Amino acid sequence: MTAAENVCYTLINVPMDSEPPSEISLKNDLEKGDVKLKTEALKKVIIMILNGEKLPGLLMTIIRFVLPLQDHTIKKLLLVFWEIVPKTTPDGRLLQEMILVCDAYRKDLQHPNEFIRGSTLRFLCKLKEAELLEPLMPAIRACLEHRHSYVRRNAVLAIYTIYRNFEHLIPDAPELIHDFLVNEKDASCKRNAFMMLIHADQDRALDYLSTCIDQVQTFGDILQLVIVELIYKVCHANPSERARFIRCIYNLLQSSSPAVKYEAAGTLVTLSSAPTAIKAAAQCYIDLIIKESDNNVKLIVLDRLVELKEHPSHERVLQDLVMDILRVLSTPDLEVRKKTLQLALDLVSSRNVEELVIVLKKEVIKTNNVTEHEDTDKYRQLLVRTLHSCSVRFPDMAANVIPVLMEFLSDNNEAAAADVLEFVREAIQRFDNLRPLIVEKMLEVFHSIKSVKIYRGALWILGEYCSTKEDIQSVMTEVRRSLGEIPIVESEIKKEAGELKPEEEVSVGPAQKLVTEMGTYATQSALSSSRPAKKEEDRPPLRGFLLDGDFFVAASLATTLTKIALRYMSLVQEKKKQNSFNAEAMLLMATILHLGKSSLPKKPITDDDVDRISLCLKVLSECSPLMNDIFNKECRQSLSHMLSAKLEEEKLSQKKESEKRNVTIQPDDPISFMQLTAKNEMSSKEDQFQLSLLAAMGNTQRKEAADPLASKLNKVTQLTGFSDPVYAEAYVHVNQYDIVLDVLVVNQTSDTLQNCTLELATLGDLKLVEKPSPLTLAPHDFANIKANVKVASTENGIIFGNVVYDVSGAASDRNCVVLSDIHIDIMDYIQPASCTDAEFRQMWAEFEWENKVTVNTNIIDLNEYLQHILKSTNMKCLTPEKALSGYCGFMAANLYARSIFGEDALANVSIEKPIHLGPEAPVTGHIRIRAKSQGMALSLGDKINLSQKKTSL
Repeated sequence: MTAAENVCYTLINVPMDSEPPSEISLKNDLEKGDVKLKTEALKKVIIMILNGEKLPGLLMTIIRFVLPLQDHTIKKLLLVFWEIVPKTTPDGRLLQEMILVCDAYRKDLQHPNEFIRGSTLRFLCKLKEAELLEPLMPAIRACLEHRHSYVRRNAVLAIYTIYRNFEHLIPDAPELIHDFLVNEKDASCKRNAFMMLIHADQDRALDYLSTCIDQVQTFGDILQLVIVELIYKVCHANPSERARFIRCIYNLLQSSSPAVKYEAAGTLVTLSSAPTAIKAAAQCYIDLIIKESDNNVKLIVLDRLVELKEHPSHERVLQDLVMDILRVLSTPDLEVRKKTLQLALDLVSSRNVEELVIVLKKEVIKTNNVTEHEDTDKYRQLLVRTLHSCSVRFPDMAANVIPVLMEFLSDNNEAAAADVLEFVREAIQRFDNLRPLIVEKMLEVFHSIKSVKIYRGALWILGEYCSTKEDIQSVMTEVRRSLGEIPIVESEIKKEAGELKPEEEVSVGPAQKLVTEMGTYATQSALSSSRPAKKEEDRPPLRGFLLDGDFFVAASLATTLTKIALRYMSLVQEKKKQNSFNAEAMLLMATILHLGKSSLPKKPITDDDVDRISLCLKVLSECSPLMNDIFNKECRQSLSHMLSAKLEEEKLSQKKESEKRNVTIQPDDPISFMQLTAKNEMSSKEDQFQLSLLAAMGNTQRKEAADPLASKLNKVTQLTGFSDPVYAEAYVHVNQYDIVLDVLVVNQTSDTLQNCTLELATLGDLKLVEKPSPLTLAPHDFANIKANVKVASTENGIIFGNVVYDVSGAASDRNCVVLSDIHIDIMDYIQPASCTDAEFRQMWAEFEWENKVTVNTNIIDLNEYLQHILKSTNMKCLTPEKALSGYCGFMAANLYARSIFGEDALANVSIEKPIHLGPEAPVTGHIRIRAKSQGMALSLGDKINLSQKKTSL
């Protein structure tokens, strides 16, 4: 076996910048130096042995001059030295010198100092030589009765490992440890002893547990955790034992330790599906979430609640606990709140929806009163969306929700107000009985709306749904109030002139020169520049928007005025009133057009807005029935179609989800009777403790074994050529934030290669965690070297480097073999995700990095190309299937994904089929990628380009 293959439990990482010391100088320091010098020399010896040096000449020197010393540091270093030093001759016999070492072990096991005794016992757990352990057995047994718990608990561990590896040395170990456990008082010693009995003699462990099952609550948390594991394993292997131990698990749900409560709840769920058990476990999870301060713990436990909900029979139990789940909203973390609201929404039913809405309304009002926090706006948005979903699913609740939510239309946060507006629009269309209430509330808050986008939406709703003469008159009043004095241009000029005061005119300064867009100089009078500007907050809202140059709202206003004027004429029969209302609407449009053409606004009116307002003026002047139909019927029908399509889509997704959850049982499926089932059949279900341990270790071998396509061989990268003196290949294992490189290095020469070192460097946002230690490779020998690389962000990375080595006996410099580059694929970090259209548009506007990729493929079908892009980039298509169905020669779709680091990636696919080039012409177009970081945008673009090239081959 090579040095790299020897078992070593103690890992020491030391930078090897300086030259290693010679054996003679080390021998001299170990013989004649003081304690400090001997300590340093011993450290150097340990590091050299770990690096592959044998140093056989120093063994006797250390036994003679270092072993007798009583210094604690040297004692600790000697335990590491004896662990790694070769203890056998090449033919496998124990070295004669080790008899002396064995005697030293025996003395240390009888040492009066408990630290030396305990650390020696810990070291004995690592020994694999039965000849060395045999003489020490009486001393190890004696340590079980030592006064100090540190010695006793390490004695239990030593007995356990010796019994497991060499049962003949201590055949009565289970009986010995059982007796020890009965009389022991210390929690850590009891835990180690109980753990040993679980693995060595489960029956004895159960016997002990049976005697003290009523006192389990009084035990320490470390012992309680082991008891939970034993109960799980016993009941897993033998279901008939459940009744015996399930009461104990119930008791452990009341433990003072959060870890015990969590494990006990998880075990209870796997052992029993009774409603009382599920309710107790869920209640335990909720208490843990509320009491634990760590947000990661909250999210993990919330995931367990979500898993419980997935089971059809458990969902009804959790529905009764919705109000308890909502207590989690007291957590300030947005991610926890988001997951909690989603869970509550999934569990809501007609029985608890009223209580849920009351709590959410209180939360919404609370967000209005708290001082602004960066997540307050986002939380308010989440609450609005949840209330929206509740109202759509349970229409009776809408009347309670709408008055509270409509207060937020005047909110400074445009995103929350937009969500409220969307909800109001859907509610007013679907629920006819609520229209008067919504219109009334809308008119109340209309004047206080601060955002132009919300103002446009509110105008549309009022214009579309005001059906009575009084409401229409109220809308006109509000518009006049919001527009201020008219005509606008004349009133503004008068105000400006009125603001000029004589004393201001006297205080003139030097004229200021400004450069125009044409590059010429424009002179501005000091008279006008010294005049105080009209305060913007004094202006009515709509007037402010227009003077800021936002004339799109003017076009919306013109449409609204046209709708209500046409409706007013159909409601009122008096010609005089009709003409009066019509003229007022036309006057407002005309004054806005006049303002747009003047120099008062910051930006002039656009031609599109002029056309729209002019069209509305023409419609009002003619009042044709056709236009009345277009303005007052077609718009509402379009909204109705959109909402019904959205509702169908939601129902379809809910149906798919319920189908996933429903367990289908075929008529010819065999019925399994628990009483008749063999024991080994019941254990086919996976061991939860084993699974969690594998997950913590990042071990995915089970998954790879189950999936033949995910074989390790597919992830092997050849690093050197077959004719190189050193052949190397690497298995690249990506595990969330870590990349583990398992490099096989083969010496293909007939020489011994010394100080064979794998030197690695990284390109991109990767960081090498530790430098691999040098090795000594015998002729035609091989070794495995592991290197860990940390990943900081989602982008393509490259790992490169070389293998350097010295040839023994050669006088030449160090030899070097350059390795091929290892490319880290961005797809290992990107996962499909979904977001709303509004969130997509907001992120699209915010993200600064864009990468435009030209489509270059031989695929001739638009849908096929889109599916290919989705598959090769791990992104999800947000554009609904209905919008992509059919064939029209072009396609536009939005894609979205999130990385495991929480980074967002957006893409817009715009492709077409050039018909003029024939039916076999490939797809053309562009894919625009946007991301917050440059690396992610570039990496995704590279991935798309690479996948296209592969397709076109």
